[in-house]
Amino acid sequence: MGRASSLEVAGTIGLLTDEDDFRAMRRYRSFPFADFATYLNAVENLLDSRVSQGAATTVAVFDPQEYAHYCTDTGLPPDSASSRARFTAELATTGPTIPYDGQPLADLIPDLADEALRQATWEYASELLADLGPCESCGEDIGRTAFARASGLLVRILGTAARPGTQHLVCSAPAGPETLVAALHVDTDSGGACRLDEDEARGFTTVLALALATQRPSGLVMRSSAPGARDQVYGWRQRKGDFESLTAGEVFDAYCVHADTGGLVSPESDVDYCVAPDLGPDATPSAHRH
Repeated sequence: MGRASSLEVAGTIGLLTDEDDFRAMRRYRSFPFADFATYLNAVENLLDSRVSQGAATTVAVFDPQEYAHYCTDTGLPPDSASSRARFTAELATTGPTIPYDGQPLADLIPDLADEALRQATWEYASELLADLGPCESCGEDIGRTAFARASGLLVRILGTAARPGTQHLVCSAPAGPETLVAALHVDTDSGGACRLDEDEARGFTTVLALALATQRPSGLVMRSSAPGARDQVYGWRQRKGDFESLTAGEVFDAYCVHADTGGLVSPESDVDYCVAPDLGPDATPSAHRH
């Protein structure tokens, strides 16, 4: 395999996803690659080789800064292939990974970046929820109660607005100077049964819970696609802990007005901007809203 055998592999391959990260690793003499293109070619050759051998392989983001911190914390020498291999093994259990099944790196890298962002968003939202602590009035854990409410809200959304086909939901929640955004893909069969990724659902529900707990202005949009039918787009906004339906005009504005410039964006063809269904009352047991 030539240089490909120099890559740090432990059932999981740690992948440098951009040239900045690649340059950061070039400072280590034991890192054998001179240019990014050669490195990516070696990765792809190794991945293809493992697939041809029937070896199950996952790919994780190899972050040079996290690697340096890891070496400092563990006392391992950073300029060492064995240290990089141990860090890669750690990524297999702690970092975001995606399975490799023969897809080109041009497709794999954006998917891996999306997965890393999803996990980072979930971890940050979870920390913010935990920091809210107990309610001063009733002693209930605010974050835990908000997560239960968010789970119930997601069930009501899918039960009320989903149709057979694919649903794409996006929730945005302000978190200090940033806005956290989480997405969820759901496949719904003709009987109303929903299939979704559990990790993606957990991240989405956590961001939704943060929106409910903080009661800051936030939004929720769902795009529903069905074979042979026009896409339908719905939206809700939060007011004082409840998500209220947007009108068709408000949904259109949300999709067809540029967020930065305020200018109009051409509406998509074969898309209906619809009045969002009323989600009904929140039945989550709770003495009051925190």
